[in-house]
Amino acid sequence: MAAIGLFGGTFDPIHFAHLRLAEEVAENFGLEQVRLIPAAVPPHRGRPSASPEHRLAMTRLAIEGNPRFSVDPRELGRSGPSYTIDTLTETRNESGGQPLCLLMGADAFAALTTWHRWEDLFDLAHVIIARRPGFPLEQLAASLPEQLRTQYENRLENDPARLTLAPAGGLFTHELTALDVSATAVRELIRRNASLRYLLPDAVIAYIHTHELYKERDAS
Repeated sequence: MAAIGLFGGTFDPIHFAHLRLAEEVAENFGLEQVRLIPAAVPPHRGRPSASPEHRLAMTRLAIEGNPRFSVDPRELGRSGPSYTIDTLTETRNESGGQPLCLLMGADAFAALTTWHRWEDLFDLAHVIIARRPGFPLEQLAASLPEQLRTQYENRLENDPARLTLAPAGGLFTHELTALDVSATAVRELIRRNASLRYLLPDAVIAYIHTHELYKERDAS
């Protein structure tokens, strides 16, 4: 049974590095679909600059034309912090025994012990870590706190085909194509009235200009 990928973030705004991560992981691991999940109130960072409605609209525009991608708005309808464990629990209840994969970058994985009920995540999904080119696994392991390093060493799998053998519990890595794009940098370009071409989908750029988003400097 093919797996479902879950990729959360503020998407403030969504850009090509987000989309390329989801596309490469889906292709490499044979995912049936990737659900992009905009967060309402991320617990580990400040409130997003754009409203939930704008970020949801931009995410939907960004994935148009890709039948493997969909947008899951469930966290935007929740009050309080957007805890990944809640989203995984709901999705697991809906999907039965189908494999689920939580997609994240290496930096986010290194901070996993700060997440709410982080150890329970492995009971609900596999984790796929997207890492920068040339970033060795040994360096990743060395950067982890002891509790997480133990989980990493015990769960790490080298064969993507093993992802479909169980609904959850494995840990996989994928080396990404280098795309040095960040939402912070995009927002700064907007404030400077600089070009956004080739950093975001054209439909997202048009939406940002139409709604005059990100003109004010971030409060943080």
